Amino acid sequence: MKITHDEVMYVASLARLDLHEDDVEMFAEQIGKILEHVDTLGNVNTDGVEPATHAISLSNAFRNDDKKEHANREAALSNAPEQEDGAFIVPKIIE
Repeated sequence: MKITHDEVMYVASLARLDLHEDDVEMFAEQIGKILEHVDTLGNVNTDGVEPATHAISLSNAFRNDDKKEHANREAALSNAPEQEDGAFIVPKIIE
């Protein structure tokens, strides 16, 4: 598939790329070769192959939502570098 100079420049503008004129022909040739290779995939016999939406089939990747006890205040604050009156002390970040 032949890619034109204008098509390369159009895609470059969409990607906000500033291409030198010397590079446009090189990119047109390289993109053309890539698209030719992709076109060959259209010739592959896929009869009897089921379409796939994912690489692996997972019916449910979620865990059960089991009720558990929450951490008590002492356990939550046990690793805090600083605490006061049952709350974390953190550095002031807004003046």
